[in-house]
Amino acid sequence: MEIEDEEIDLRRYIRAIPDYPKKGIIFRDITPMLSDASAFKRCIEELSNKAEKLKPDYIVGIDARGFIMGSAVAYALGLGFVPARKKGKLPYKAISEEYQLEYGNAALEMHEDSFPKGSKIVIIDDLLATGGTAGAAGKLVGRLGGLIEGYLFVVEISELAGRALLGDDKVTSILKF
Repeated sequence: MEIEDEEIDLRRYIRAIPDYPKKGIIFRDITPMLSDASAFKRCIEELSNKAEKLKPDYIVGIDARGFIMGSAVAYALGLGFVPARKKGKLPYKAISEEYQLEYGNAALEMHEDSFPKGSKIVIIDDLLATGGTAGAAGKLVGRLGGLIEGYLFVVEISELAGRALLGDDKVTSILKF
């Protein structure tokens, strides 16, 4: 994919919200980037370029902002998109994986027939913090027989060391805070 505007600084479009969803957490909000057409296009182009180099068969997007990024990248690359949803949201037979967040517990699910065994997968989400959510998505991919080619994120919170959980060589992020 061709990146048209090299001058867009995506960092300008990430809003810091202190004490959300609980005290002591600084939430990195990508919605200002999503609402700016040029910034959003730039972000999808960057993610698509990084994903294309990994030669995936499918893109897995993590509920909910990973759906936005992942489906746009899948479309740009002409690939199938697979949602990793919050527990109880999928209508068909699903497998589940529980994980810990920095502020609680949760679970992700994927349909048991999301992709053929041996498929090459890139997992996309908006943000990497502790790695729990992406790690759960990776475990689901593995249980379904998929091969994780990489994890892509718009934002990475470096001090929370999530990349160590996922495998440093598999993680790429556009912005680090």
